[in-house]
Amino acid sequence: MALGNNTKFYETPNHPFQGERIAAEGDLVSRYGLANKEELWRAQSELRDYRREARRLIGEAQGDTDVAAEAGSEFLARLKRIGVLGDGDSLDDVLSLDETDILERRLQTVAYRNGLGNTPKQARQFIAHGHVTVDGARVSAPSTKVDVADEDLLEFDETSPLADDLHPERAEGQ
Repeated sequence: MALGNNTKFYETPNHPFQGERIAAEGDLVSRYGLANKEELWRAQSELRDYRREARRLIGEAQGDTDVAAEAGSEFLARLKRIGVLGDGDSLDDVLSLDETDILERRLQTVAYRNGLGNTPKQARQFIAHGHVTVDGARVSAPSTKVDVADEDLLEFDETSPLADDLHPERAEGQ
């Protein structure tokens, strides 16, 4: 057994050479502009942890979802804060989530959906190069989860050349 901190935050597939899974993963990687499949596997592991926690809470409450929701109120509040769940969703809805719900809350995807990039990969590049701020703070990690409250506070950094509306990379989308 290895000592030290766990630095691997994802699990690889059990069967590495399944054509359908590889094609589905390739589609998600290209649709969301991910750098590699590791980022997709990380989202799948995060979703697996959410489902595991929901099943644990429901199991401890002996199937009573009201008691389970009360016990997991902080868990549900966190998922609602980052936008994975809607305001009216319950603990049972956590079990019906899929990877796209997690991938949609990444800074890279939210920036693309808000029009800060013409493609998901361009939005990723702008973030990695430090052109994007969230509530005035520069964020350079495309995988950062964006809170629903901060979603409208995404903008180009005021010192960035991209802050000018006439910048060639911004003029393409207009």
